[in-house]
Amino acid sequence: MKKLLPLWSLALLLLLAAFAGGCSIQWEQTPSAPAGHDVTIYFPSDRYPETAEHIRSAVSKGASSICTIEREGAEENRKLSLKGVPTKKKYDRDEWPMAMCREGGNGADVAYVKSSDNRGAGSWIGNQLSDYPDGTRVRIVVR
Repeated sequence: MKKLLPLWSLALLLLLAAFAGGCSIQWEQTPSAPAGHDVTIYFPSDRYPETAEHIRSAVSKGASSICTIEREGAEENRKLSLKGVPTKKKYDRDEWPMAMCREGGNGADVAYVKSSDNRGAGSWIGNQLSDYPDGTRVRIVVR
């Protein structure tokens, strides 16, 4: 016990010297949700592989993985993002960020995705986000 006392004394002395020299210690608290978003959902790539690949591709090219829900702007965002992108039989024009997101609209990444995949994915996302109000920042992670 006598050997530990001098070590503690030395540690306390060093700590006091650090504070006297202008150093400070900040304790970091873990927030309930990481900065930049309120909630995270995990998109199932095994169920909707084409949509999942489009999300990954768009994010890798710089599109946001955060969707700030803004349902009222969806129609206008969809018009802006799909302008000049022709329709294609048996495919949907998938937008990322999605039209229902504040980040969507002009400049969104658009890819042709089989209609069944895209519509199933849209339904899945809609169900996941149905309880969240506009303004909620959702991070979407593809699994």
